[in-house]
Amino acid sequence: MINNKTDKPEIIRLENIFKIYGSGETEVKALNNVTLIVRQGEYCSIMGPSGSGKSTAMNIIGCLDRPTSGSYYLDNVNVAQMDDTQLAHIRNKKLGFVFQQFHLLPQLTALENVTLPMVYASLPKNERLEKAAEALKRVGLGNRLENKPNQLSGGQQQRVAIARSIVNRPVVLLADEPTGALDSRTTQEVLDIFGELNASGITVVMVTHEPEVARQTERIVWFRDGEVIESNLTPADLVNTATF
Repeated sequence: MINNKTDKPEIIRLENIFKIYGSGETEVKALNNVTLIVRQGEYCSIMGPSGSGKSTAMNIIGCLDRPTSGSYYLDNVNVAQMDDTQLAHIRNKKLGFVFQQFHLLPQLTALENVTLPMVYASLPKNERLEKAAEALKRVGLGNRLENKPNQLSGGQQQRVAIARSIVNRPVVLLADEPTGALDSRTTQEVLDIFGELNASGITVVMVTHEPEVARQTERIVWFRDGEVIESNLTPADLVNTATF
């Protein structure tokens, strides 16, 4: 069932976003006048064919890149043209990231991997360890705190990555193909965690090329040729993605 969150505050607002690479004959508009709103507590996915602009949009939403022009409001702050230091601060304070590859440090335990975002936040060590353990318990890994990545399954490693992404209590959790390296059973386990996190109030935005994954989100945004073609698709609309 689709939750009606239209009365919730805006967390993400992209306004007339262009991202242009090159110039003249080599100019490429990776994003062409994109406007998109995500509200607090939403669970939405971004889809589209290769080269559609969905990854570029995610990089801008994640403050990993800046638009050529346009405005991007994250939690009511225009971050579009912030410098690298400001963007790094925004990323650490307001955003959590989960990627297809888990990006865990192999020499560190699960607990130590999850503490890393808090190192940059200058939290005391005891507080970092306590919060990391709490996050790991939240994703069902309370009994794996001292395991290193090579002692964990792919699904467990992704759970560690999710715990790391939420340990600073971000306003938005961004997931880029988070199930791409997982089998179908483990994919569902990870998606169940995303669903539980969203039900607890965390805003989740996910890039995926898999319709069966997107169907488990509340709203689907469809990109093509650098533009938003559809911004309010429901899971039921994904019967035939060739129509978009």
